[in-house]
Order: sequence, then structure tokens, then C-alpha cells
Amino acid sequence: MSKLSALQALHPQMQEWRQHLHRYPETAFEETQTAHYIAGLLQSFGLQVHQGLGKTGVVATLSAGQGGKAIALRADMDALFIQEQNHFAHKSCHDGKMHACGHDGHCAMLLGAARYLSEHPDFNGTVHFIFQPAEEGRAGAQQMIADGLFEKFPADMVFGLHNFPDIPQGHFAVKTGAMMAALDCFEIHLQGQATHAAMPHLGSDAIVAGAHLITALQTIVSRTVNPSDSAVVSITQIHAGQTWNAIPESTVLRGTYRCFNPAVQTRIAEKIRQLVDATCQAFDVTATLVFNPENPGYPVTINADAPTALAVKAATALVGSEGVDLQPTPSMGSEDFAFMLQEKPGCYLWIGNGSSANSCLLHNPHYDFNDAILPVGAAYWVELVTTVLV
Repeated sequence: MSKLSALQALHPQMQEWRQHLHRYPETAFEETQTAHYIAGLLQSFGLQVHQGLGKTGVVATLSAGQGGKAIALRADMDALFIQEQNHFAHKSCHDGKMHACGHDGHCAMLLGAARYLSEHPDFNGTVHFIFQPAEEGRAGAQQMIADGLFEKFPADMVFGLHNFPDIPQGHFAVKTGAMMAALDCFEIHLQGQATHAAMPHLGSDAIVAGAHLITALQTIVSRTVNPSDSAVVSITQIHAGQTWNAIPESTVLRGTYRCFNPAVQTRIAEKIRQLVDATCQAFDVTATLVFNPENPGYPVTINADAPTALAVKAATALVGSEGVDLQPTPSMGSEDFAFMLQEKPGCYLWIGNGSSANSCLLHNPHYDFNDAILPVGAAYWVELVTTVLV
């Protein structure tokens, strides 16, 4: 019996786990009940379980044979602050929170793999199953690493996956190099001189300065970044003023930038600072510029050559070469698994969730994980373990 056929037998169980997690979503560093549920299942499979890294993280360990090699497999646990608009039986019970990115499915697939491997330990080495909190903008991976993740659970390689829309259901996409973009946020406080709207010459207009700065920031990608490098700079918030007939004393701009090259990431930050300083001088205002004021920025998600080759081998063994896209277009989305890839060589791939027209669009209030791919994702993890730990 193939691994995929064997995992099909676990499909009803994985679907039950997935829908339970969907029903009770928890957001960053508050995944206490999620962690308790996952830890209980892992213990029931006979695995050694550790809780508390990254506040709510769970790590389970399974060893077989006499091999000294170890790998880590990671799934993210957290939900988003989105009000669910679905009406099925397993819809979110927590107002304003939902699993709109499929982390419930990621956990269920890794749980399925852990159960299968505990019953069929046909490998030679150690597997660490990492269930990570706070992927959505709060860098739970970084926190787990800071708490000693790879000191307590040494691994030669680390692997992650994410469901992805508009990749055929159950297919895979993966490449070496940049897979997901770096993410940084910025906040600019422009301080001017308030005055009557009829007497603008008596003040310094922070709104006009902000408008010019917004336009200037759009030239960073078009005139500073090499056209062969992809990057995007976006202003996402503007806050100023309280009434009709007064020019306010301040304007706040917030935004984000993303790219695939760490050098470009540094260059964009330098250029933002330069444009802020020039705008202040031109419009007689002052400014405070803060990068990543609330959450840490995310580095580029970069797949290493050797682990990616192993991931491709496992995925191809499972679904055939026609089911593995080796030249996907990298996503401007970001992923804090990048922090783990800075610590250990590894690979992050996408598993197809089907058409985005069928409730598979990420971060959407109508999203629901495609349960049909649960056995495929779990079988990939199993195939990867038996491929690496021989």
C-alpha cells in the first residue's frame, strides 16, 4: 500500500482535527487551547511532547533506528483577526477571529504524518514536529528560536509548507532561492505648524508634505531598484486632521515594502529615510520615522539547494513530476518560517489548494481549507521523512 493510500485511511480523522481547530481559532501567542489540543493528540500517538517555546509552541519528537540525523517539520497554529462569513457547521465560534489562511489544515496534515510515522517508524533518525504560534505578523518562529528551539531540538534541516490558491489541488510548487518576500513596515510622523485653513501661509502644512512624500515614495521602485529586482512600496494608512477649517499640526503615514533581495531591502530603507529628510526640508516640517514599530520585519524566505532537492524528490515520488511545478513565481507575501531558514538549511513549498474562486483565497472571510488535500500533505511529510532519514 502506498503512503498516500495509507494516509487516505486517516482522512476522516484529519478532517475532524482540522475542523475542530477551525471552529476554535486563536490568534498570536494566545493559542493555549490549540496547543493543548495538539499536544494531547501527539501524546496519544506516543510521542515525546514539549510545550512553552514561543509562549504557546508545541514540539514533539519521534526517533527510529540508529541514525544520528535529525530533521524538523513545521506547521503554524495561529488564526487571523477576521470576522468569518461562512455558515457551515465548523465556522468560527470566536467573534472576530478565524482560520483564514489554512493553518488549521497545516496542523492537521502534520498531525496525520506524526500519527502515521508513530505507527510505521520506517526511517532512521529523529523527527521533530514543530507547531508554531504567531506566524501572522508576530514572528512566532523568531520567538521559538530565541527560546532555544534548535538547541533543545537539534536538526540538520528544517521544512515547512503552505497551502496556496490557484495551484491545482494536491499539486506542489517549489524552487531553490527566494520563495517568499521580505516584509518591513514603516511609520512616518510629520510635524508641522497648525493654522487656520484660510491662512495657510502662517503655518507649515504636514498634509501637503505628506502628499508629496507619498508620491516620492512611489519612485523608489521605479527609479532606485534595479528593474531586474522585484519590489513593492505601499502606503496603507493616512491619518490627519479633525475639522474642516483648520490645517492640522501633524500627519501620520504608514506603509510596507517587500522584496526578494536582502540588499534591496536595505536600499529601500535608506531611500525612505532620504526622501523623508528631503521632504521635511522642502516643506519646513519635521519627521519621526520608525521601521517595524509594532512587529519585527520578516526576512526573505530562501530555500537551500540540497533540502529543496530532497523536497522535490519526495513530492515527485508522491504525485509524479507532472504534479510538481519547479518554476513557480515567488510570492510577494511573507513568511516567518524565513527565520528558521536563517538558522538551518531547509525548504518551504506550496501545496495546491485549488482555485481561488472556490473559497480558497487566503485572508478572505469566506476562506476554508480544502480538506481533500489533507492526505496529500500528510503523505508528503511522511515521504520526506523516509527520503531524508534513510
